[in-house]
Amino acid sequence: MFRISNTMIGVLNIVTLFVSLTAMGCSAYIHLHRTDGTDCQKVLQYPLLFGGLFIFVVSVLGIVGSLCRVNVALYAYLIVTFFVVVLFVFFSVFAFVVTDSSKSKVSSEHTVAEFSTLLQHYVINEGNWNDVKSCLVDARVCQNLAADVHGGGRNNVSAVLNHHLSATQFGCCRPPVKCGFKKKNATFWEVPKTGGVVVKDSDCRAWNNRQDKLCYDCNSCKGGVLANIRNQWKHLTMFNICVLLLLTVIYILGCYAIRNNRSNSKYHRHRAYP
Repeated sequence: MFRISNTMIGVLNIVTLFVSLTAMGCSAYIHLHRTDGTDCQKVLQYPLLFGGLFIFVVSVLGIVGSLCRVNVALYAYLIVTFFVVVLFVFFSVFAFVVTDSSKSKVSSEHTVAEFSTLLQHYVINEGNWNDVKSCLVDARVCQNLAADVHGGGRNNVSAVLNHHLSATQFGCCRPPVKCGFKKKNATFWEVPKTGGVVVKDSDCRAWNNRQDKLCYDCNSCKGGVLANIRNQWKHLTMFNICVLLLLTVIYILGCYAIRNNRSNSKYHRHRAYP
């Protein structure tokens, strides 16, 4: 009689097989439409391809090992699963360290100094930040913001501050509060007559009313992006823990499936040679 652990391993790997094919299909789509895609989409092309290939191979091993009862394939599947579990453990610990918020302040405007050195080094170095800015422009995070605020007749700084903004929008789409800029219309901010802060502060000098410039070169923008990444990584850490538990269950089921294959093999040998 076919054991339930073999069936569950087979079903789970059939699902992941379709996931891998979807990932590789998305990679192929980005490659075929490379002239139409954004820089952010192009960055995903190779991770989707190689990630999809890896999941595809592992899924095939799981299906062959469990449903076809080939122990060699199942052993290989379990070895790979074990290393993936270890990888997820290390990544979860790393994400917890990187997203440490002990320096954070309860404020809408974030500074780079609030975040871990690792996160700062990876995101806001000269090479990566240019890619981040390109993604922000492509994603149009600021495109409709000014129009939404202006639509309600609220053309002053306090109205903008009360408007619901993400950390990235707060840091990148408007001048820092300390600069004292005056909002003249939906897309234009005016430098105050007493511009002492503007002269001294690099963020105030970096602001530009052009929609492709804005405050994308400001430290407040970098802080907002880091805050958004930190929040996403916190959610990712919780997701990793759930995946880790699922992988552990799969590993245990795989061990039972190997035992079932052995028992089935002994049973057939016994029947063949009574």
